[in-house]
Amino acid sequence: MTLTAPELDELVAGDAAQHRVLTGDRPTGALHLGHYFGTLANRVRLQRAGVDVFVLVADYQVLTDRDVAERLEDHVLGLVADYLAAGIDPATATIFTHTAVPSLNQLLLPFLSLMSVSELSRNPTVKDEIQHSRQEAVSGLMFTYPVHQAADILFCKADLVPVGRDQAPHLEVTRTVARRFNERYGPVFPLPEMLLSDAPLLLGTDGQKMSKSRGNAISLSTPPDEVARLVKRAKTDADRHIAYAPETRPEVSNLVLLAALAQGRKPEEVAADIGGGGAAELKRVVTESVNEFLRPIRAARAAFIADPAQLKAVLAAGNARANEIAETTLTEVKSAMGMNYLH
Repeated sequence: MTLTAPELDELVAGDAAQHRVLTGDRPTGALHLGHYFGTLANRVRLQRAGVDVFVLVADYQVLTDRDVAERLEDHVLGLVADYLAAGIDPATATIFTHTAVPSLNQLLLPFLSLMSVSELSRNPTVKDEIQHSRQEAVSGLMFTYPVHQAADILFCKADLVPVGRDQAPHLEVTRTVARRFNERYGPVFPLPEMLLSDAPLLLGTDGQKMSKSRGNAISLSTPPDEVARLVKRAKTDADRHIAYAPETRPEVSNLVLLAALAQGRKPEEVAADIGGGGAAELKRVVTESVNEFLRPIRAARAAFIADPAQLKAVLAAGNARANEIAETTLTEVKSAMGMNYLH
């Protein structure tokens, strides 16, 4: 099931505290605007509404498409700084890492027994990751990636998962794992609902999927001059009149959408303002809008990244809570499966 924004508002308005959200990212580089408008903004919104929010730094999953996890500590701390700068509050949210929560990862074993090889191999998100992998041959971890994400979501029994549209197939795997476990061993897990951002999929400056690894993304820490450079080289088309028409003019519409999201307006309004100004005016508006939007986030991130001890303290507190919950869930899973021999 996919919840719209009004449905979500109605759901959490009743009793926000009874809901739990799990989201996360791989620490492979700075988060970008696609992350922010696709899911980060929703995380902050849910937290402020009183929902229990868990945010995972998926450090093990760095190895899905890399031989080694280079500069991992820098990327992990940078990711935590991005979260805090975007508005995630560690006083109420739980920010944690895979490698610090062994009981979570142990759930991968029983969960894998609930999925077939063919189901894993035809996952469209996995296919896309394989296509863009930097490895000559992908590891088995790539195929287990969606089931590992199921363990991420189900260890804390999250019932709400904010995702981008490209991540929807992964949540379906999670729902399948939860349903099959409950049918085979007894009711243990909720079936999490998918929360899609109101924002359509934001493309990179080359017109392809925005990605840290493809060099087409504007990160939350990108300085103003670099934003201008990235926007300047973005693809447009030959029609001087600017309009928001995603189906027929995807590159122009993507830039219009980016400016609109940064301004908190509708893309049709931004396009109407630019009118016949052409690509040059469009790119000027996008550059100014994005830089103004990022200004307070950049400043906050710079302050956080300058204090690594604070970032590590945030992780330590989050890891402690995640461990406690994961151990409880694993005990419950073993009991349901008849594997608690010594208890």
